[in-house]
This record gives sequence, structure tokens and C-alpha cells, in this order.
Amino acid sequence: MRSGLRRGLLGPQGVVTVLGTLALVLVIVIAPHVWGDAATTTSVADRLDGPSAAHPFGTDDLGRDVLARVLVAARLSVLLALGSTVIAVLGGVVLGVVATVLPRPLRRLVSALIDILLSFPWLLLALFFSVIWGANAIGAMLAVGFAGVPSIARLTYTLASSVADRDYVRAARIAGVGRAGVVVRHVIPNILPPLLVSTAAHASAALLSFAGLSFLGLGVQAPDFDWGRLLREGIARIYVNPMAALGPGIAIVLTGLVLNAIGSLTGETASRTPRRPAGRRARPAKRASAGERPEPAAVVEVEDLRVSFPDAEGRLVERVRGVGFSIRPGETVGIVGASGSGKSVTAMAVAGLLGAEAHVSAAAVRFQGIDMTSAPTAAERSRLGLELAVVFQDPLTSLNPSLTVGRQLTEVSEVHERVPRARARSRARQVLESVGIAEPHRRARQYPHQLSGGMRQRAMIGMGLMGRPRLVIADEPTTALDVTVQRQVLRVLHEARRRTGSAILFISHDIALVSGFATGSWS
Repeated sequence: MRSGLRRGLLGPQGVVTVLGTLALVLVIVIAPHVWGDAATTTSVADRLDGPSAAHPFGTDDLGRDVLARVLVAARLSVLLALGSTVIAVLGGVVLGVVATVLPRPLRRLVSALIDILLSFPWLLLALFFSVIWGANAIGAMLAVGFAGVPSIARLTYTLASSVADRDYVRAARIAGVGRAGVVVRHVIPNILPPLLVSTAAHASAALLSFAGLSFLGLGVQAPDFDWGRLLREGIARIYVNPMAALGPGIAIVLTGLVLNAIGSLTGETASRTPRRPAGRRARPAKRASAGERPEPAAVVEVEDLRVSFPDAEGRLVERVRGVGFSIRPGETVGIVGASGSGKSVTAMAVAGLLGAEAHVSAAAVRFQGIDMTSAPTAAERSRLGLELAVVFQDPLTSLNPSLTVGRQLTEVSEVHERVPRARARSRARQVLESVGIAEPHRRARQYPHQLSGGMRQRAMIGMGLMGRPRLVIADEPTTALDVTVQRQVLRVLHEARRRTGSAILFISHDIALVSGFATGSWS
């Protein structure tokens, strides 16, 4: 991250952005102290003077220096714009994220509400709210802030919905991470770059909106003044002294450019270099705790599994019909079928990862005695996080891009087994080495995009081996890999089954591959 940030700051855009930001901050901090008297002291003898060496922008009808007033107004103008931006971003992010995690009917209701609010022009909403809260600075800040909530909420909802369907989010759910944890650790860190750019653009638009409200007399009131109020005062004599109106306008434009540059630079840096959130990475699959009741003979029991999904008209269409199987410890069961035949749906039903729109019915879907057709209890979620592993098809989308590989291996051990972080890191390096990843100390500190496809898939298998899982669901784990790497991954799975005694549910469209792996003849 540091190298990416350094490259961004040292580039031409970064240098200009930093200099512009420093200049803006300097004016905000020192202007009231240096030019405060000139901006507020009246002088009848100097009233309505044109531009001169003493007054580069001229004076107003009370003899006050216009340039001094423009500089002093920077503090109030920028702080009010930033305050409204904070209101809009916080409100929009909360509304957008809540809409993502709500049940489907409520999600549609909130989404429809956001769309209705977006149908009104932003400035019209700001004018409406300013009437409610009154024509003053605080009222204008609230008005502009709340008027911006719908646009930020729509962006957040769209981004969060796209991330919420990723495999690493499913893996976090398997690991027992709650909805709040999934949002904080896995969703928000991965939607930050576009949010940062949107926030900066919103701040720039808020600055302009404030100027518009003050220009209309609905914002900052005398004796206070911001750039919009100065525009209102200067526009009346723009033909006599153009700088009285152009001065505040230039300040608004330059500040808006600085804010947009900050957002663009921050967004590019964040998207170029993955960040490390404070939260911990969740991953499927870990081992059972000591002292639990004896395991049933079969690790997984599925009887007459049926899964339906609603079509465009809301009618249920059955995609999986009458599936049944059982898997004992150490066994491998293969599911083979063409694309769209329901292989992954069956596996996700076993793992309890189908969304709320799926309608699941079965005589039995049990994993280690846990009924996977109903919502698990907290204790059952913890067991699932420790005993069930899933290796998804695409390793690049199955790993959280904002967390290092080592962090993703250690989280479940830290959360569910209360293992100290140092011990968890040491075990993560041992596991990486056991699945054939060279230099595990270095690889553990790297991000998923820095590993090859085969390494990423082996790292995913390693996540399941942080404990001793009872079941590994391998959902087409070799599809995106070349033949040589496929054999390496299959060898790692075979060795993991031999060492831990776990069962494997192997899914593929390649019947020869499944037959070979299940019988051990693939090697």
C-alpha cells in the first residue's frame, strides 16, 4: 500500500493535488487571523472602490476589502460543504448497506424509496429541506446533506450488492461471520475506491449548492458571509467592478477542482493497491472442538433434496429434483453434470449458502447432525466455521482482495478457537507450506492478486486445513487452471483427505476427472 500511495503522490497529478490541498488548508487556517480585520472593518471613504494595489478586488458598499472577504469566507464555505458531505455519505452508506442485507421484500421497498427520491433533482430537494429547517447556515447544511443521501445510497447499494455475491463473502458466512461482520470486513473495504471518488465529487457539488442557497438568501445570513453571499453582493455591480463577483466564483471553481482531484487521487491509489482493514478475514472450513458428542456414521446425509427459484413472473421453477446421497469420513463423492444442471446449487444447499430467494425442501439435509435447511444457531454456526470447507471455482474471486493471504487463513482460528494471533500466523505459514506453497513467510504477507492461479487455489485449500474439517466441498476447483496446475491442486486435495480423514464432495463437468479423483487413478 505504501508503494502505491508513494507512486500516486509523486506523479504529476499527485503533486498538483497535494499543493492545491495545502494551499486550501493554509487559507482556511490563517485567513481569518491575517485578513479578518480587512474583511469586516468598514470605511465610508473607501466604499465601492474599483480594483487597486491596496484592494485588488475592490471594496464593497461598506468599504470592506473584497479579496479579504473572499479569503476569510473560505473557512465557512468549505466547512459547511464538508459537513453536508459527511451527512450525505454516512446516511447514504448506512441506507445502501442496510438495503443490501435486508430480506428480499424489504430490500425492494427500500430500493424503490431510493429510486423515488432520486427522481427529484438534488437542488430541488435541498430547497425543500431548507424551507423545513429555515434560512440559516445550519439549516442549509442539513438540507444539502440530506438531499445528497439518495445518490450515495444508490451507489452504495449497487456496489454492495455486486460484492455481496462474491465467493469470499459466502466463505465468510460459512465461517460464522454475522451480517455486520461481513459488511464491515468484506463489503465496505472492497467498495471504498468508487465511494471515495463519489464523496469528493459530492463535496464539490455541495460547495456549489451552498453557494446557490446563499445566493438565493436561503443559506448563510449576515453578519456571516460565505462565497455564495459574496456572489449575491457582487453580482449587482458586475459591470462596474467585475472582480466583486468573479472573485468568489473563482474561489468556488478552484476549491471544487481541488476536492475532485483529492477524490480521484485517493480512488486511484486505493484501487491500485489493496488496503488492509482493521477487521479480520473469514474463511470456510475448520476443525471440530474437543468434547463434542460422537459424530454420526455419515458426515453428510441428503435425502430427496429439491431446490426451486422464482422466475420473472414469480412462479417457482424446480432446478434440483430428488437428489440424495451420503458421505462417510474419508470418502469422496463426485457430482457430475453439464453447466446449469444444478451441481453447484446442490453443494450450496449442503453448505447452507443459498440465498433467500431459493426455496429448499428435503426429507433431510444434515451435516454432522446440523439441519442445513433451517437457520443455524450461534453454536452451530461456530461448528460450521470449524468443520466445513468450501473451495470455490474461481480462486481470484474467492479471496478477499483487500486482505492478505495470511490474514485470511488466520481469522477463523482467532475468532472460533480463540487462538492468539501469533500462534495463528505461525500455523498459517505451516499450512501454506503443507499445500506446496514455497516461501510461506513471504506469501502470507502478500495479497491474492500477487499469487498465481495455482497458488491461490492451494491457499484456499489451506484455509480449510487451518483446522481439521469434516467435509471439503470442491466446486470445480480446477476449471480455470491448466493441466499441470490441475494435477498439483488435486494432489493437494488428496493429501489433505489422507491426513485429516475428511470427506470430499467433488463437483465437475468433467466425468473423467471426477472418476479419476474419486478412485485415486488421476495421478
